[in-house]
Parts: sequence; C-alpha cells; structure tokens
Amino acid sequence: MNITVLLILTIGIFVGFYVQTVIGFAGSLMALPILLFAIKLPDAIAYISIFYLFSSIFLIRKEYKNIDKKIILKLATASIIGILAIILVLTFSNPIVLKKALGIFILFYVGYVLFSKKKVILNNGGIISFGVMAGFFSGVFSSGGPLHAICIENSVKNIKVFRATMIGISGIVSLTRVPALAVSGILNFSHLKMALFVFPFFFLHNF
Repeated sequence: MNITVLLILTIGIFVGFYVQTVIGFAGSLMALPILLFAIKLPDAIAYISIFYLFSSIFLIRKEYKNIDKKIILKLATASIIGILAIILVLTFSNPIVLKKALGIFILFYVGYVLFSKKKVILNNGGIISFGVMAGFFSGVFSSGGPLHAICIENSVKNIKVFRATMIGISGIVSLTRVPALAVSGILNFSHLKMALFVFPFFFLHNF
C-alpha cells in the first residue's frame, strides 16, 4: 500500500465531505483537487463516489422530512440521463483533457459565485437542461452539485429545504453513479479495499 496515496486520499475525503455536510454540496469540488495530487482522475472519481453514497444515506435519514420531493423527481430523471451518457467519456477520454475541463468548470463556478450579481432564473425547460448538465458533471467529475444548486434555488426559498433537497439529489445521483462506474470497470474491488482504511476518518466529519 502506498502511504502517500492513502494520506492524500484521507485528507481529500475528510475535507470534501466536511464541506458537503455543512452546506449540502461542493464536496467533490473540494476533494478532487487534493486527490489529483496523487491519484488519476478516474480513480479519484471512483473513491469520491463510494463516499458520496455512504454520506448521502446518512444525511438523507436526518434530512428526509425537509426534502422537496417535487423538485427531486424533476431533476433525478435529467441527471440520471447525464450520468449514464458521461460514463463513456470517463472510459475512453484523455485524462489530461478531462483535468483541464475540470479546472475550467471550477473557475467558472467560482467566478459565478464571486461576481454574479443576479441569480440565474430558469423555467421548467431550463431546470431540466441544467439537470442533464449536472448529471454530466456528476458522472465525469462527481461535481454536479453547483448546477443542481442553481436549479433548486429557482424552486426552493427556505435554506433548510434547500440544503436537504441538495442532499436528496446527491443521494439519487450516487445510487446511479456507483453501479454505472462498477459496470464500466472504473470502480473496482481495489477501490473498496483502500476505502476501508479511510472510513474511520470519513466518519469524523459527522461529529
């Protein structure tokens, strides 16, 4: 076992899912840049997907009553389409191109948060389109949360409902992404074995 890889994986997962627990999204945007110091992009996505699944199960149990089920159903179908399509990209694309695309996506979102003075207003068609794009980025980078957040902002005003609904859509996306990654061969048993060593530190973010 590579101790350096294990250490970076542990730090990345802890930091990412601490943020995920606090605000309901953006865990992968925090974890991925850390993991990529030592781990290839497809492997990083596999690890993040494993922990997203367990995090979502835990948080959905706590927040279920606050989840807006109507917007979840609207986003779920669109997001799942995006996830299934993008698994092919992860399987056959050049990792360098994908890393550059991730960097552009992160810069775009940071720019939107820092400099955009107006909230994006979406109609039903826009929400579905953003949902598909969110599924795309959830599949390729595990980072569709910011796009889901833009969609949910258009329908949810209460901050507790917003956070709970973000957790809910993250759970649905994870339930789709993990089997899809496993079937494609991107996620395998070696990822699960390494993840076992990280789980004690992963659970610390809940305390």
